Amino acid sequence: MTARPILRWPHPVLRRPAAPVAAVTDEIRRHWDDMIDTMEAMPGVGLAAPQIGLGLRLAVVDASEARGQAIRMANPEILHASVELRPHEEASPCLPGVSARIARPRAVTVRFVNAEGETEDRDLVLLWATSVQHQVDHLDGRMYFDRLGRVKRDMLLRRARKQG
Repeated sequence: MTARPILRWPHPVLRRPAAPVAAVTDEIRRHWDDMIDTMEAMPGVGLAAPQIGLGLRLAVVDASEARGQAIRMANPEILHASVELRPHEEASPCLPGVSARIARPRAVTVRFVNAEGETEDRDLVLLWATSVQHQVDHLDGRMYFDRLGRVKRDMLLRRARKQG
């Protein structure tokens, strides 16, 4: 298990939709372990495989206070999202030094293949829900700032370039 380097925006892998995972294997489990180590080293509450250069639909999320509660997900998909939105300041290690307030559904139901290779549906709320939505965006080749209007997005990217 190892913390892996994070790709920096605008690396092309970050814009490509990730490929579905055919089966949960020992190799997939090792990727998840590396992703959790990488997430903890940032520190962060979630990580998608494309952020470390893997074009697979893998994500990990741990929004617990104590940590050590990471959900390992292959092929996550949002089945249901609440109408009620929750604004939250989001950022990404792919574009360090900047963040933006994004309003996402407060609660979601996510379906994914878990570490045992079984399909699981899980209801998540608050930061857990925000993080899983953020990771699914990464898996679809989107960044959080794609949810901003053009002017705010351009300002954020200019600020990031100045800091980089």
